[in-house]
Amino acid sequence: MRLNVRHRTTYRYESAVSYSIQTLHLSPRPHDGLAVLSWRIWADGRRELPSFVDGLGNLTHCLTVNRPHEGISLTVEGEVETTDMAGIIRGGAEPLPPLYYLQPTALTAPDPAIEAFAAAAGQGKSTIERLHSLMIALRERVDYQAGVTDTTTTAADALARGAGVCQDHAHIFIAGARLLGIPARYVGGYLWTGIDGHEYEASHAWAEAHIDHLGWVGFDPSNRICPTAAYIRTSVGLDYAAAAPARGLRRGDAPETLDVRVAVTARDADQ
Repeated sequence: MRLNVRHRTTYRYESAVSYSIQTLHLSPRPHDGLAVLSWRIWADGRRELPSFVDGLGNLTHCLTVNRPHEGISLTVEGEVETTDMAGIIRGGAEPLPPLYYLQPTALTAPDPAIEAFAAAAGQGKSTIERLHSLMIALRERVDYQAGVTDTTTTAADALARGAGVCQDHAHIFIAGARLLGIPARYVGGYLWTGIDGHEYEASHAWAEAHIDHLGWVGFDPSNRICPTAAYIRTSVGLDYAAAAPARGLRRGDAPETLDVRVAVTARDADQ
């Protein structure tokens, strides 16, 4: 199917700041099952932003404003063509070996509760069965609730609360998979929910785990499925901190407000 994305982010400051810089992971790279037909990122009506490929293989854009300003508007527009690959990711950029994704991070560090959960939930005769069991058990244990966590919430904290969003589900899954000896990574991107024209206040996140005979395979605990043709990958990393859609800093103490609007629509949705 063909998916169209429009993603607009607006930052507003109560008073002018003198400088700001952001690193953006908002662009997909092609792989089997995903062809990028068009994609553009720009800010405040300017020409497209400069870009590079980072050490994880992510297409990364930089936004720098070196003058007094009271806000920034950032727009992403693009179209991709997707095919359902049953969650299997092949043909993409893989600059690092899978073993790199076994290392824990501050956001995915296991505690005794995660260790016990992974040992009980990750049951099965094969690696993929264990990962599916982990995904289903995780979603049953941690309810989807917006507003109870934030981008600094760790996997251990989210599991203890029993609630969180897609980012938290991904972090707990990653922590559990690594405890089972399976390389796992965080994935950021977009999801067509089947409702055209509806705007969301955030993009989506899920996880991928490396299985010897299959390679990287996606798992979306929030929706209890492996990614389908409705998913668009834009970044990977050890956790949210490495794969965040936008990270940056500014010079100035002005309080900030953030408004995000994401819309994904489909053409040929019956294919």
